[in-house]
Order: sequence, then structure tokens, then C-alpha cells
Amino acid sequence: MIKYLIVNSLVIFFFAYILSGVKVKSFFTAIGISILLAIINTFIKPLIVFLTIPLTVLTLGLFIFVINAWIFMIIDSMLDGFEIKNFWWALLYSLLISAVNTVLF
Repeated sequence: MIKYLIVNSLVIFFFAYILSGVKVKSFFTAIGISILLAIINTFIKPLIVFLTIPLTVLTLGLFIFVINAWIFMIIDSMLDGFEIKNFWWALLYSLLISAVNTVLF
């Protein structure tokens, strides 16, 4: 689990460095983002996905990407050293992180 958090923190920090609409203050902030992301994905995301099943089916599963972007925007509001400019940057950021995590894990 610690390996997953560290690798995920590196990915989060790297893509924040690449994308101009996403700012991460330090690597320790990236670790905090990774921990919050793990907690939210474990406890809150399944409930949100369950409640939005009709919309997810209607959009052929694409609404999951919107949920992922929304989760990053929630984390943005919770941490001071993390900033996302708008929803579209959050969507791109979540797509990139999801793609890399899918390949790595």
C-alpha cells in the first residue's frame, strides 16, 4: 500500500508539473493528495457511482470520468497546496492519472 501511495504521489506531482492548470505546492502535498484520493475512492466513490448508475448507463460509462474530476475538485477544496483552475483541467488531470495508474497497477 505504501508503494502504491508513493508511486501515485510521483504521478500526481509529475502531471501537476506538466499541466499549467494544476498546481501542487510540494511532494508532501502530493502525498496528501494521494492519501485523500485513496480514502475517497475507498469510501465515498462507490456510493456516488451507485447513486449515478442511471446517468452512467445513459452516457455509456463516460460519467465515471466526470465523477473522477469532481473528486479531484473536492480534494482541491480540502488541501491548501493543491489548486485546479477549472473542471476541464480536473477532467484532463484525472484522465491522465487514471491512465497511468491503470498501466502501472
